[in-house]
Amino acid sequence: MKNSTTWAIDPLHSEVLFKIKHLVISTVTGSFRKFEGKIITEGTGFNNAKVSIVIDVKSIDTNQSQRDEHLQSGDFFEADAYPNITFESTSFLKTDGNDYSMIGNLTMKDVTKPIKLDVEYGGSQDNGHGILKHGFEVTGIVNRKEFGMTWNKLTDTGGLGLGEDIKLIANIQVAQLVEELN
Repeated sequence: MKNSTTWAIDPLHSEVLFKIKHLVISTVTGSFRKFEGKIITEGTGFNNAKVSIVIDVKSIDTNQSQRDEHLQSGDFFEADAYPNITFESTSFLKTDGNDYSMIGNLTMKDVTKPIKLDVEYGGSQDNGHGILKHGFEVTGIVNRKEFGMTWNKLTDTGGLGLGEDIKLIANIQVAQLVEELN
């Protein structure tokens, strides 16, 4: 009794962003340009969906190449040794209206930790070519130190140069896999 549907992330209409406090006074925003993932649903809704995503660490982009290179180094992601960030959901439950709570295992630098993310369902729409798409905004906070990213620099006044909590914001659009439509 297989009633599952596989939805693939559309990378052209999706983005994975992060924000970190810099010098405690401002926020630096970055993104990952290359990622892929899927959602597997049972029945018609997204409750209890299984979500997986793989992010290419070397696709990091903070609009400043020296900073991007530093983020790929051993001080942070160590991209040569750990080229991917992965997420696998363990729970995806509707909380209210269009809101869901997603819990899953995030792996960075060979460290896997459970995290909780908030998911807002944005609705569905035909893309004009007969393919149904769904949209989601995923938000959450990850403490980078829990994943072995402890590098920091003190400011002249003794404050931390970088915040420890990273805000995640992903705007995701998915479409049913073409193989399933045929």
